[in-house]
Amino acid sequence: MTGAGDDPSRPPEAVSPSDGPPAPAGPGTRARVLFDAVLYPHCSLPRRGFWLIMAVVAAVSLTVGGMFFVRGAWPIFGFYGLDIALVYFALRANYRAARRYEKVRLTETELVVERGTHRGVTDVIRLQPHWLRVLMDDPPEHESQVRLTAHGRSVIVGAFLSPAERLDFARALQRALEALRRPVPTPDPA
Repeated sequence: MTGAGDDPSRPPEAVSPSDGPPAPAGPGTRARVLFDAVLYPHCSLPRRGFWLIMAVVAAVSLTVGGMFFVRGAWPIFGFYGLDIALVYFALRANYRAARRYEKVRLTETELVVERGTHRGVTDVIRLQPHWLRVLMDDPPEHESQVRLTAHGRSVIVGAFLSPAERLDFARALQRALEALRRPVPTPDPA
């Protein structure tokens, strides 16, 4: 599920498995990537909308606060200014949270889940793909999760996605795992 780095609201895409079974990776070669996805949370408020909301909040707060100030209740004006600052910082924190991401990469030798924030990579989890199970409720419900399990280790991915997006992601990853596990046909010695 690849999204553009500058547009977290971009719909996710996936690199699907290539045609045919994967060739085994030899020593000194890089394992072929069978599935590569970057998951972003949905950011529904564009920058222009942010500034529009801030302008409306500031206009209303300064107008009402100004009326209190003119009537002699000047301390109330400061509280309206505090409202503007709180709304600004809350929306900025929301934008920061929208810059989180999860990268899920399946190769012939491992599945890597990398989690990051606006400050950089925070966590890397490696799982063996041949024992990996992808668990997800179908049909998905709001509290359904995509759980990747292998050798007693379990990790939840895409918690910030909608239920339908989580199901699409789980199905795409499951298809890539099935392609990896398909036996390679051996040529008939003649």
